[in-house]
Amino acid sequence: METGNYSTVTEFFLVGLSQYPELRILLFVLCLIMYVIILLGNSLLIIIIILDSRLHTPMYFFLGNLSFLDICYTSSSIPTMLVMFASERKSMSFLGCALQMFLSLGLGSTECVLLAMMAYDRYVAICSPLRYPTIMKKMLYVHMAAWSWIMGGLNSLLQTSLAMTLPFCGSNVIDHVTCEILALLKLACADISINVFIMAVASFVLLIAPLMLICISYVFILSSILRINSAEGRKKAFSTCSSHLTVVILFYGSALFMYMKPKSKDTTVSDELIGLSYGVITPMLNPIIYSMRNKDVKEAVKKILNRHLQL
Repeated sequence: METGNYSTVTEFFLVGLSQYPELRILLFVLCLIMYVIILLGNSLLIIIIILDSRLHTPMYFFLGNLSFLDICYTSSSIPTMLVMFASERKSMSFLGCALQMFLSLGLGSTECVLLAMMAYDRYVAICSPLRYPTIMKKMLYVHMAAWSWIMGGLNSLLQTSLAMTLPFCGSNVIDHVTCEILALLKLACADISINVFIMAVASFVLLIAPLMLICISYVFILSSILRINSAEGRKKAFSTCSSHLTVVILFYGSALFMYMKPKSKDTTVSDELIGLSYGVITPMLNPIIYSMRNKDVKEAVKKILNRHLQL
């Protein structure tokens, strides 16, 4: 098909990592195991937060949102990846691709903002502990979480609509394991400058700005921790932030690599592997990090287990 001969695309073919057919079974097994861990780990964390009244606090409310978000985010992409790894079927309908892009982009954007909200919560808890109950009232933290979802959804709706209304010609082969927006835009045979501009603005508003707020929050948090006289007090204060800080480093490290590095014409293997890390490994590690490094969660698990064993 000649350039400029626009066609109505009804499906896309996802060929990411297809240059390594010998790895298909290995990737299928790894992704399946990690997906099961994601579902079990995050679901268990949500159940624990709901059942233990001591965890009905702003921090765990945000953590419950994060776990639910990770379940939804991975469920939007991993099942189709598993089908493609396990069979020769590489196609996805136009609407299916649009839906996957909308969900993954929206949920990823939501997580960026949500992590910033969690940083603010930790900032208030450590820097103004006496005022924490009056500042972080239920109305405030519920609105903070709601606006995280709203901003992520609006950003995804705008970017997905602009991307899927572009004319496509020549190839409908996406060199990625999912319907990722950067890979899809490479197939458009029209001016994508508006898409690039909107993406740049969204990257600043929903990626860079939240990261800056997180960094500023932790500067004040670290300053407050260092002013604590007792070593035990410093250790306890830092332990309440270490899990969140670990998740931020994992999430933003892969997200910044994907969306802020110089764009190349061809998708590299490193792009796809970082994409897998961003979409699979980080959501899998989140509940593990919060469970292993959080005394309250571990005590809640013991309490629930003891209660059921006594029945």
